[in-house]
Amino acid sequence: MIIAIDGPAASGKGTIARRLAEAFGLPHLDTGLLYRATARAVLDGGGDINDLAAAVSAARGLGLMDFDETKLRGKDMGEAASIVASMPAVRAVLVDAQRSFAGRQSGAVLDGRDIGTVICPRADAKIFVVADAEVRAQRRSLELRKRGEAADYDAVLADIRRRDERDLGRSTAPLKLAADAVVLDTTKLDIEGAVSAAVALVMAKTPAAPLNRQAGQG
Repeated sequence: MIIAIDGPAASGKGTIARRLAEAFGLPHLDTGLLYRATARAVLDGGGDINDLAAAVSAARGLGLMDFDETKLRGKDMGEAASIVASMPAVRAVLVDAQRSFAGRQSGAVLDGRDIGTVICPRADAKIFVVADAEVRAQRRSLELRKRGEAADYDAVLADIRRRDERDLGRSTAPLKLAADAVVLDTTKLDIEGAVSAAVALVMAKTPAAPLNRQAGQG
């Protein structure tokens, strides 16, 4: 079983995807980390984040899960990842790796911007997670503060809107709703409510899926 989770920044898709993976006993891949890792490699090598050749080279050198997630979080890395993700040549390098992960015998849960439309168009269940930009900015600000980072709400909101515009407007694999995806609006949901709703959506699509109810309920 393949579960595809898409949505804009700070919508809650990453947390929902991880919890779904636990609930259904599947491996999980946060595909956004691949783009963050690519951006991190460019910057660590002293390169310009807008340098296409440097970004492609960094993407080719990535191990699929071989990076330190703690170095890839934060507002600046999110912005840098959005820049390299808008480069068609970088996306082409990383597509095969993502499809390979999804193609394992056990199935998988993947989250990102183009999972249901490009990476796994035949996924068994597709969920498009959304939330109002203002709510997403509040969530991201809180997340940053918890990590000890400075977080000005207005700046975070501006960053989220800028990333939304870039993700929606890029020429290759833009963020968009797959025709057979179900929208999950988390604006007024806490994480437990969002996870419960996501589990119900997956079960509606794949009633025979083996569910670890304890994990699914949080």
